[in-house]
Amino acid sequence: MHDPIRASRRGLLGIARLTLGIGLGLLTPLAARADAAPAPPTAAEAQKFVEAAEARLRTLAVDTQRASWVQETFITYDTEVLTAQANEKLIAAGVELAKEASRWNGVALPPELARKLSLLKNGLTLAAPSDPQKTAELSRLAASLDSMYGAGKYCPNGPSGACLDFDALEQTLEKSRDPKALLDAWVGWHTISPPMREPYSRLVTLANEGARELGYADTGAMWRAKYDMPPDAFAAELDRLWGQVQPLYVALHCYVRGKLNEKYGSSLVPLDQPIPAHLLGNMWAQEWQNIYDVVAPPQTEPGYDLTQRLVAKNTTPVG
Repeated sequence: MHDPIRASRRGLLGIARLTLGIGLGLLTPLAARADAAPAPPTAAEAQKFVEAAEARLRTLAVDTQRASWVQETFITYDTEVLTAQANEKLIAAGVELAKEASRWNGVALPPELARKLSLLKNGLTLAAPSDPQKTAELSRLAASLDSMYGAGKYCPNGPSGACLDFDALEQTLEKSRDPKALLDAWVGWHTISPPMREPYSRLVTLANEGARELGYADTGAMWRAKYDMPPDAFAAELDRLWGQVQPLYVALHCYVRGKLNEKYGSSLVPLDQPIPAHLLGNMWAQEWQNIYDVVAPPQTEPGYDLTQRLVAKNTTPVG
């Protein structure tokens, strides 16, 4: 869900079409309207639709990012509500346009136009249900969860003592080599998550409902459909690629585990068990560069600390 990580998405295009349709209908005899079949969609109509959709989504996206920036900078109930309202408009528009884009399924279109329609249908991060109340609820949940994450703090000595935010805890994981301090920082940060379980579960339920309305099995299938192939084909391709890199990854994993075993001993890093996440220098154990000093091969060039070099030259933030 971070790098968020954040998503909610309506305009005058539908109203204009409705008004135009009513106006033209008033000029058509009733019998003719009853018998006439709707004209098939054309590439020219698709081009106009895409241009209007892009302009509409661009405006909504900018509004959403502005609200999100304010919320991230000043985490309050009011900024959370403003972000939820902006996200709600963006998500609703995205779902509406995704459904309307399916009108051109099977129509011969120029490749770039077909690609844009495909992105409209597959570009959602969260698909809200068509029920406006559920769309609003989904947006509120997404904004609330983002605020809970951003404002999360670990208070080692209880609420009355000093509390540590994510940046401080991450610094511990990056720089400390004390296994007790590392474990305390890792476990401490994860204490913010239990209150998020129930709202996150509800958010998943609503997002899956919206994805099913768009024709996907669930949100995961909707995400896997973004890669120019059916969701199941993408999963199979991912398995194939993983099979190619797995031997290298396993060898690298075993090497790093061996080095950490030398540093911390078998009681903390058994050679037949997964590596403890808190020892890898990253809150999500997703990269190992912060423990390079521990795991680097012998006689390896240690590199340099860019921050130290900038400080030594008295470099200012603007510089």
